[in-house]
Amino acid sequence: MSSSHQICSAQPEPATAPLRLTRRGRIVLIGVPFVLLAVLLMLLSGLFNSPAKASDSAAELAVTPTVMVTVQAGQSLWSIAGAVAPDRDARDVVADIVQLNNLSAGAVLPGQQLFVPTR
Repeated sequence: MSSSHQICSAQPEPATAPLRLTRRGRIVLIGVPFVLLAVLLMLLSGLFNSPAKASDSAAELAVTPTVMVTVQAGQSLWSIAGAVAPDRDARDVVADIVQLNNLSAGAVLPGQQLFVPTR
C-alpha cells in the first residue's frame, strides 16, 4: 500500500501596502477637522461674548413706567407717541409701544387699550 501524502504549502500572505492618500484625500483628512474646530470655536466665542445679559440681581431690574391709553378714532401710534412723550424721538416711543403691547403690525383700532411708556 502506498500512502499518499498531501503536502500543504503555506502561502505567505501578501504584504499590505502602506496607506497612500491622494492630494484630495489629505485635504479632506486634515481640512475637515480644522473646519469643524473653527466652527466650534466661533460658536463658543459667540456664546461667551454675547452682548445680551440678564441682570445679576433683582435689584438691578428697572420697571418701565407706563400709562394705559385708549386709542381714539383717527389716532395712530405716531400721534400717541408724540402726545405722550414729545421730548423723545417718536420712532423710539413707537418701538417701545409695539414691544410693550406685543403688536405685530403698526395699526391700532379705536377702543384698543395700549401700555405707553412715560419716560
